[in-house]
Amino acid sequence: MTRKKALNGKLTKKKLREIVFSAGQLCLEKKASDVVVLDLKKISDVTDFFLIAEGYTDIHVRAVSEHIIENLEKRFKLKPWHVEGMAYARWVLMDYIDFVIHIFQPETRNFYQLERLWTDAPRQEIADELQAPS
Repeated sequence: MTRKKALNGKLTKKKLREIVFSAGQLCLEKKASDVVVLDLKKISDVTDFFLIAEGYTDIHVRAVSEHIIENLEKRFKLKPWHVEGMAYARWVLMDYIDFVIHIFQPETRNFYQLERLWTDAPRQEIADELQAPS
């Protein structure tokens, strides 16, 4: 069994989009910037979505990440399958299997350029008050 199939069937496509865009709003609540969703469903078997956002310092990246983890558990009863990078908080990765959240410091985001790597993926910026498209 692949790791992607571990959660398959528990979340509808609509519910998954709702959760991903809710996580984007959680980023904005903690003043993260450049929040984008990449839709990888048609180009990757690893995950369906990347949510990418930016925090200004290690403290800010950690605060955004902890806010997301805490609130996705409260609202949707979801815990990450794996979290990396919390100690140094230059890039925190939260793997929820069906979606992966990346919170970067600006220099690290610029260095790895995930959006450029996944340029074929449909991209949607998340701004205040934006609702998940259906």
